[in-house]
Amino acid sequence: MHVRTACQAAALAAALQFSAAFVFAASPALGSISPWGAQRGTQVEIAFGGARLADTQEIVLYEPGIQVDSLQAEDGVVRAKLTIAPDCRLGQHGVRLRTASGISNLRTFSIGAMPELQETEPNSDYEAPQQIPLNVTVNGVVLSEDVDYFAVDCAKGQRLSVEIEGIRLGNVFFDPYVAIMDTKRFELSNADDSALVWQDGVASLVVPEDGRYIVQIRESSYGGDGNCMYRAHIGTYPRPTAVLPAGGKPGQTLEVRWLGDVLGERTENVKLPDVLLPNFTLTTQDGNGVSPSGLVFRLGNLDNALETEPNNGLGEATPVTAPIGIGGVIGAAGDVDCFKFHATAGQAFDVRVFARGLRSPLDPVLNVYRSGGAGIGGNDDSAGPDSYVRFTAPEEDDYVLVLNDHLGKGGVNYAYRIEVTPVTPLLTMGLPERQQFVDIVAQIPKGNRTSFLVSASRADFGGDLAISLAGLPAGVSAEIPSMPANQTIVPVLLTAADDAAMAGGLVDVVGRPTDANLQSVEGHLVQMTSLVRGQNNIHVWQHPTYRLATAVTEAAPFKLEIVQPQVPLVRDGNMNLKIVATRAEGFTAPISVYLLYAPSGVGAAGGIAIPEGQTEAVIPLNANGGAEVRTWKLPVLGEATVGNGTVLVSTQMADLTVTEPYLSFAFNGAAVEKGQETEVVIAVTKNKDFEGAATVELLGLPNEVTAEPIQITKDSTEAIFKVKTTANSPVGRHKTLLCRAVIMANGEPITHMLGTGELRIDEPLPPKADAAPQPAAAPMPEAAPMPMEKRLTRLEKLRLDREQAKKKAAEEPAPAEPPAPADPPAAPQ
Repeated sequence: MHVRTACQAAALAAALQFSAAFVFAASPALGSISPWGAQRGTQVEIAFGGARLADTQEIVLYEPGIQVDSLQAEDGVVRAKLTIAPDCRLGQHGVRLRTASGISNLRTFSIGAMPELQETEPNSDYEAPQQIPLNVTVNGVVLSEDVDYFAVDCAKGQRLSVEIEGIRLGNVFFDPYVAIMDTKRFELSNADDSALVWQDGVASLVVPEDGRYIVQIRESSYGGDGNCMYRAHIGTYPRPTAVLPAGGKPGQTLEVRWLGDVLGERTENVKLPDVLLPNFTLTTQDGNGVSPSGLVFRLGNLDNALETEPNNGLGEATPVTAPIGIGGVIGAAGDVDCFKFHATAGQAFDVRVFARGLRSPLDPVLNVYRSGGAGIGGNDDSAGPDSYVRFTAPEEDDYVLVLNDHLGKGGVNYAYRIEVTPVTPLLTMGLPERQQFVDIVAQIPKGNRTSFLVSASRADFGGDLAISLAGLPAGVSAEIPSMPANQTIVPVLLTAADDAAMAGGLVDVVGRPTDANLQSVEGHLVQMTSLVRGQNNIHVWQHPTYRLATAVTEAAPFKLEIVQPQVPLVRDGNMNLKIVATRAEGFTAPISVYLLYAPSGVGAAGGIAIPEGQTEAVIPLNANGGAEVRTWKLPVLGEATVGNGTVLVSTQMADLTVTEPYLSFAFNGAAVEKGQETEVVIAVTKNKDFEGAATVELLGLPNEVTAEPIQITKDSTEAIFKVKTTANSPVGRHKTLLCRAVIMANGEPITHMLGTGELRIDEPLPPKADAAPQPAAAPMPEAAPMPMEKRLTRLEKLRLDREQAKKKAAEEPAPAEPPAPADPPAAPQ
């Protein structure tokens, strides 16, 4: 029984009163950021547009370098002043808003190195472009069939580069095109999609003559609308499109070569970060500026080796020593690069090629050979567009890696990195979405709960995992069961204390093997936010983050509890999971309830709701014959509309125990003439003791066929149903029989669904036309009770009747022969 105490009622009433002022702010949605970026080393005013933002309390930033100086929230817009540090990382930064009632979706905010200015219309006429200085970032909008023109004055020999951010700002319907034109309207450089910047473009050239040059920006198919915002970086900055090597050790000072710049190759010594950083990029600068975005760079513990030409054949392979990170360039069409290393028999290696992963145009194909030319393995696209091969050396020998472009192309920026490593255990944590393309964030109402799933991707190891959360807000506790070796997900339950302060945090999700021999293995969260998708929902642009956005929010006007089942769910059985809601006074909205996840082999009905004004609902569960036998931790989520937003809470984690069935049934075949009665006999095997009697119903009977329920005990070996048919019962073989067996324990049903069986219904045989009427059988004297004999099947009964008829016929005396006829009298003489 659930009784609401006076204290509980008062607390919920207070929560409802608090919520009433902010109910319109539930489920905050961040739609726009204006402007979409800022120059580092400056202070900027930003307007965040969206819905249900009036109670915004914080701008959630995943990386250092941006400071929030002030914040003012209104209905539909949040205005803030931000100070950007001089050393803030260039490029896209993930941003969310935290309100009193939730956490918004993620958008990106771009940090640049040059002064910012705004596009000014009209600038859609080539003859009347907007005049701008060099080395600025222009924030603009492309309207339908709009073309924006900007004029810059350049000197001969200057580098002029234009890099545009469009897709990378999360613009769904904007595929930007950029061109640099001369005064005769000739395009000197243009770009639609550049490998370096995904579906955005980079155009660059060495200015051929002093004079005026026009930068054209449009949507590639001349589409566009008021939501097609862009940032165009226009200046003399270096714009390399590849770096060699593309990896190094933390803390190392490394000489790198910048490739692909129109002014040619350049070398630079760079100091790498002291710690491993995810999603690390390298930027470069010279006396003419800073590149607007960095190049992907892999931090790790591998030494570097660079290709030495010529290395186009097995006999010319560049020698390296594994493990190693190899850097090179497929420098021209038809180029092939070869590297050899020594391995002993039984050594296993992972060989990974990073090319598209580094934003190189190279589509790599990798093959592995022995020194004599025998093939060991090869791959084209097992790692997305990049290549991956695992091989074990069959003998001690030199092994040669051969790399080329899939289409035989090449160029100065067709750079790559090959990492040859021993097979090493890897672990990556994730947050499976409840709704496709909607990130998981943890919003915990005060005095309430939320739950979500954490996933683990194990590579080259197994065993149970321990999951932990580091950095939870004060007053929030976590319940996380261990993840068994055969599972890849586990539920997490977060509970906020009644007096927890409304605050947010970015939480590290950490996984570690429980095996003491694998303590060096540690996995952290990688959460990819899908910002732009193409046809068939193929990802075009995603933004990675590495911590879980978490917040304690204002109290919700309802709480949910699972009534803990007191009996197990058996394989091939079902149960009703009861959910009870405690509502604040005055809150009557319906509450949708659903399982956070379904255990292996368990199904749950959808579309279940606690009706308006009511407090209970049941979620039907069923287990198939292969459901995993164990005890599962199972939370249920509940959603309700509060004002014009949605509030989500969770129940506690209940124990759901899945077991083998207590009984097994084996159906014997049964047949009957319609209009008659028969017996359906089922052999019963007890798998587990139970108290009392089980009620068994015969289900799946054809139309106008009936059977009364029966009861059996743990000692029963048969279940026998009296089955009645009518003259209208359908003739045929009916293979739909099954039984529902219900065993009561602890006041709750344990329901088994056991089957299947067959009932054949026949037409009655027509009576014989010349059959003499049979006299009524004389009543038989009442016989003494006979011991129970083996029950005969219908076929056995027919055989027995035939044998008895033969025996009776043999025992009856043969009829007497008639007398011979007398001789005829003699003829008269």
